[in-house]
Amino acid sequence: MRRVLSRVGARFSHRARLAHALALLAEGEAVEGFGHLSVLAEAGMPEAQFRVGRAYLDGTGVPPSLVEGARWMRRAAEAGWVEARLVLGTLHLFGLPKEADATQGLRLSAETPADIVSDPAAAAHWARLAAEAGSPDAQALYGYILANGPDGLRDEPAAEAWFARAAAAGCAQGHLGLGLAWLRAATDDAGRARAADALRHAADAGLGSALHLLAAMTEQGTGIPRDPVAATRLYAQAAERGVRAAQARYGLALLDGRGGERDPVRGETWLRKAALAGDREAAALLGDVYARGGDLPPNFLEAATWYRRAAQGGHGAACRAVGLLYLTGAGLPRDVTEAARWFRQAAALGDVRAGADLGNLLLAGTVSDDDRRDLGRYFARAAEGGDPLAAYNFGVCLAEGLGMERDERAAVAWMLKATDGVVNAQYWYGRMLLDGRGCAPDPVAGRTWIARAATAGMADAQVALAQLLLAGRGGARDHAGAAALYRQAAAQGQVDAMFSLGALYGGGHDIPPDRVEAERWFRMAAERGNALGQLMLGRYLLRGLAGTTDGGQARLWLERARAQGVSDAAVELARMGPAAGTGDDTAPSGDDVVDRSAAGPA
Repeated sequence: MRRVLSRVGARFSHRARLAHALALLAEGEAVEGFGHLSVLAEAGMPEAQFRVGRAYLDGTGVPPSLVEGARWMRRAAEAGWVEARLVLGTLHLFGLPKEADATQGLRLSAETPADIVSDPAAAAHWARLAAEAGSPDAQALYGYILANGPDGLRDEPAAEAWFARAAAAGCAQGHLGLGLAWLRAATDDAGRARAADALRHAADAGLGSALHLLAAMTEQGTGIPRDPVAATRLYAQAAERGVRAAQARYGLALLDGRGGERDPVRGETWLRKAALAGDREAAALLGDVYARGGDLPPNFLEAATWYRRAAQGGHGAACRAVGLLYLTGAGLPRDVTEAARWFRQAAALGDVRAGADLGNLLLAGTVSDDDRRDLGRYFARAAEGGDPLAAYNFGVCLAEGLGMERDERAAVAWMLKATDGVVNAQYWYGRMLLDGRGCAPDPVAGRTWIARAATAGMADAQVALAQLLLAGRGGARDHAGAAALYRQAAAQGQVDAMFSLGALYGGGHDIPPDRVEAERWFRMAAERGNALGQLMLGRYLLRGLAGTTDGGQARLWLERARAQGVSDAAVELARMGPAAGTGDDTAPSGDDVVDRSAAGPA
């Protein structure tokens, strides 16, 4: 009966027909309801024009069309309909097809044109009209445009005032805008706490972006007490609302057990959601998860998939990771050319390590002549553009003749340019000064530059400087200082430094001998494949020089040294005969096994 009355009333007035159309929409009769709305819209009824525009935007009762939706919104907005002005401002801000401003009639099409153009000025015009009419959402939108628009529109004090009006009316977006404005302006904890309070109002209203920001502030202790548990809870709420960055952070928290119990399965699920939604950092993290393994064995094939997704999104570290997978053949076919291509892309995106990887490829001689020439040209262009890491790599190419003619004089000049900030360049420049490559030999200056690289923590430079201190080249002898440098390098896994420490403590240097310590360092070097370390450990165990004799172990280490081509190991084994040695009279004396040259200069 009510529907019959509605239809009867619809014949007599526009208002009744509008009510009938809305009733049809509510009952699921979208096509019939839209038909009534379109008649009213053509007759000039602003609310009907707004609802027709909304129907086109939502695809309700008609194929979706951004163009037609915008046209009808414009007609309603020009007629003064406040909601239409708000929607039209939003559409202009995020982009409309150029043809949406045309005045031709309806075009029934589900296609969305590709030439989407943002128009902040038009967005500001329509948002301001709606804001001045009292719409809190429009006030927040206008504040956003004033806070983030181009220079001609930007007005941060006015933006804050509009955000405040929207917030006072209970608009969550207004609270969010105030929080962001106050956070940008904050110079102390009080200012950051004020921003957090505004964001909390927006978060309480369920705004995902506010929940994410509040989570980050809670995690870092910015303006509010640091609370990992509360931060994880907020990340979870933001993640549930589809905020990609929050999904990534929540997934990482679950993987690491931050703010709650560790849950690798759910953590991987949330990272996957964020990555599939386009979060490149989440994709890179997933690559790390699968490459690293942990609860499950590493899956380099899966890691390659996610690293590649992140790399295609412009993630520099992920580009480098793809290059490393190609270089090692883990999860991808081994292809040095592809590795170099990905390293170049990573370096172009600012990944400093990728530039070093490219240099290492050249030094290792693992790339083709064409690739060497391409890399050389790449380094030359980047070096001439002021990139210090490229200047270093270009210097290496010139010094070694990699992909170009050898030119040591030019190499020295480029190395000097690269020394400002590139530790490897400081080391190389020092070595070139020591050896007189491309310049007159200058041991004092060479030692100074190598010392700079050593102080910066470069293990190879620490070993080189220790050798200079032992020999007194370029400055005074200092065996105790050399031992300290070898220890620093050994702590970074530098195997030659481990062997050299064994040689230093074995005797014959300006530090007290300590053969127990010497054997410990020889063992560390031997276990890491150092051939001379294996020789010396075998000798120590054969003679019992550190207090323990073990003929079986001595033979084992001497055989390993002989397998690496150490002739002295073959001599020791011949003296031992077919049976395990026991330190008989045929063994050389303890003094004979001290290798005084082992820790000497390069």
